[in-house]
Amino acid sequence: MRSFDWLIYIAALGLMLAALFALSPNANAPEPAAPADFAAEMGPLLPGPSPLDEMVLVQIGAPQNGVGTAFAVNEKGDWLTARHVVEGCAKVTLEVAPDNYVPVARIRMDDDHDLALLSTGRSPFPVSLALQQPLRIGDEGYAVGFPQGNPGELATRLVARSRLMTRGRREAEAPILAWAEVGRTDGLEGTLGGISGGPIFDASGAVRGVIVAESPRRGRIYTTAPQSVDAFLTKLGVNVKSGPADRFELSGYGASSDNARRRLQVVKVTCEVSE
Repeated sequence: MRSFDWLIYIAALGLMLAALFALSPNANAPEPAAPADFAAEMGPLLPGPSPLDEMVLVQIGAPQNGVGTAFAVNEKGDWLTARHVVEGCAKVTLEVAPDNYVPVARIRMDDDHDLALLSTGRSPFPVSLALQQPLRIGDEGYAVGFPQGNPGELATRLVARSRLMTRGRREAEAPILAWAEVGRTDGLEGTLGGISGGPIFDASGAVRGVIVAESPRRGRIYTTAPQSVDAFLTKLGVNVKSGPADRFELSGYGASSDNARRRLQVVKVTCEVSE
C-alpha cells in the first residue's frame, strides 16, 4: 500500500474514534463539584464567640420542687444535666420507670459551667457524645426529654452563638448555642419546663450539648456549647463511653426519641427541696 493510502486510512480511523467518543454519555458531562461546594450548601461553619453575641438573661430564684432531664455519659452511673435542675435540692432521684425512682448518691458541680454530674452507680446505656466535631449554621438538632414532666421532643436548627448570663442566687456567664424550633411533639403546647438538662442530638444521633434555657416567645432553646461540656467532664475526670445511637430525621423523630428514653439513655430528674 502506498504512503498516500496509509494517510487516508489513518485519517478515517481518527474520524471513527472521534465519533465513538462523541456518543459517550459522559463526553460533555461537567466537572464533578468540589467538596467545598457541598460544604457551602450545608451552611457556614459556626463562628467563634464574639462580644456581639446575643445575651440571654436567666434569673435563678429560690429552689423549688420540680422535674428536669438527664442523660447517661457512661455505664458507671454518671448522668449529665443542667445545674439549675438540681441546685438547692435536698433529694434528687431519677425516674427509670413509672413510679420507679433511683436515688442520686452524689452531685458534682463547678463554678464555671451551668452543668451538674449525677452519680447513681449504674447506667445501662450511655449516649454517644460528639463534642469535638464542628457545627454549621442550619444544622439539625433534636431536643429530647420530659417537657412539662412528660416524654416529649423538639426539632430545631442551629442559628447562632449566644451568651448565658445567670443572675439572682448565682451570677455567672457562659457561651451557649441558640437553636430555632421547627417542630415538636403532637399535643405539646406552651412551656418546655422539664426538658432542661436534656440532650440535643444531631441527625446522626450524637449529643452536641445540654439544654439550659428556653425562650418561648422567640421559639428558641439554648444549649451549652460542646466545648463547655467537654471541659466540664474533663475537669471532673469523667470517662465517657459511647452507646447505641439512632438517626434522627425532620420527617419523623419521635421513634428515635422514644428509643433513647426506653434504653434509659435519657431519664426524668425529680428535685425535692425539703425531705
